[in-house]
Amino acid sequence: MGLYDYGIYQIIKRNARVNSDRIALISGIQKISQSKFLANVDRLAYGLTHIGLKRGDRIGVLALNSLEYVYLYGAAAKIGVIMLPVNWRLNPQEVEYVISDGSPRVLFVGPEFHDTISPLLSKFSSIEKCYSTGKGEGNFRGFYGLMENDGICAELNAFSHEPYVIIYTAAVSGKPRGATLSQKGLIYFNLQLMISLRLTEKDCNLGMLPLFHVGGLSTTLSVIQAGGTNIILSKFDADLALRHIQEDKVSLFGEFPPMLTTLLDKAHETNCDLSSLRAVVGLDQPDTVKRFEEVTGGTFWASYGQTETSGLVSLAPYFERPGSAGLPCFMAQVEIMDDYGNIMEAGKTGEIVVRGPMVFNGYWNLNKDNAYSFRKGWHHTGDTGSFDTDGYLWYKGRKSEKELIKPGGENVYPAEVEKVILEHPLIAEVSVIGYPDKQWGEAIKAVCVVKKECTLKEEELIEFVAARIARFKKPKYVVFVSNLPKSEDGAIDREEVKTVYGKA
Repeated sequence: MGLYDYGIYQIIKRNARVNSDRIALISGIQKISQSKFLANVDRLAYGLTHIGLKRGDRIGVLALNSLEYVYLYGAAAKIGVIMLPVNWRLNPQEVEYVISDGSPRVLFVGPEFHDTISPLLSKFSSIEKCYSTGKGEGNFRGFYGLMENDGICAELNAFSHEPYVIIYTAAVSGKPRGATLSQKGLIYFNLQLMISLRLTEKDCNLGMLPLFHVGGLSTTLSVIQAGGTNIILSKFDADLALRHIQEDKVSLFGEFPPMLTTLLDKAHETNCDLSSLRAVVGLDQPDTVKRFEEVTGGTFWASYGQTETSGLVSLAPYFERPGSAGLPCFMAQVEIMDDYGNIMEAGKTGEIVVRGPMVFNGYWNLNKDNAYSFRKGWHHTGDTGSFDTDGYLWYKGRKSEKELIKPGGENVYPAEVEKVILEHPLIAEVSVIGYPDKQWGEAIKAVCVVKKECTLKEEELIEFVAARIARFKKPKYVVFVSNLPKSEDGAIDREEVKTVYGKA
């Protein structure tokens, strides 16, 4: 480490010194103190170095949320290896691409995914060892075998500006891209969330979002930095979540639809006390937000951000300016730029661009994409928006080059779904768009032209897509039409398709 360096491991170490007995992590019946958290991270870091991992090596993780997952993030921060969390919602072919592209030396796999990974292992030339996040079996060694020794390794020059985690984003042009985040960027995000939400060591986060997602990771790390408690849920479970809210006095969580609606409905049915909740950050419908605040007295925070910015770059209480994405955060310079690189005045719509210490290091091994993203000295988000005269950011949509649909918080690029649909022998043309959906916030809608004298059922096409890519990318709605709107050059006019077919 350098004289001016400070990383996530140092945060864990500080917590163990100043709040040794305070609970850092809860998972099921296990409660891990701050000092025990540090000790487990130290033992794991020693074990990883003992098997030959060195600074800059990658660790792949395909697993549900767990204590072991959090320990890996801590150990990686200490010894300078790079986490490569894999979205477990992807299908085997997509998982294979992500792991092959990130080329980890060691792979950690949750018991639920042993059968998914085992047939693929021979295809990964980089992987030297495989571990389970549970007990060892078959191709997978037991996780806690790495923690049998009490040795403490030195910190391997883990500089906070270097790559720390590679999170693969949706496939903008057919293949996912690995957004490389640094410890520094995540720490700056943590600081501004701590300031905005007034996080302290008394706060308790309900970790329902997956740790492969920047939302789940950044919220967890923010509460770690504040010295508070993180409850680690393997995945969203409404009954378990409500039990923790009552028993552990949960004060905040991040969510995507329909999590909050489900919790509110279940709490109403069971007469569950939600009064400890004081902050929720996410995306949801106005009626759900209003209901949450009336029931709990807490605040729902509207926001804008992306993986490439280590999390949120704008944030504000939802009803402070309903419909907006909040105010620029303390550690992010956010502007609106036209296609010529000019900063635009309030009221004008253009591309949202960002500068600041939270901006990612770049896409893994994609120099041309990085040059394009960082042109003119700004990170270009690919999203459009505007500022009002009071400084609130209003999200408008995606640029055509980065058309994106977000069902339940996941990122799906229409081009990827269209490519699969066009593989169906009966489909002549297709345009995939986002469609308002009460359950997911936004759903995938496929507007299709079937080949002449052919018929196809909506359910058949949906299952065709689901069998080829991750199921969250399949259309929820399918419409068959005789023709699609075209521009003068004969290309499908996506904007017109959205105008005609994209409104509820």
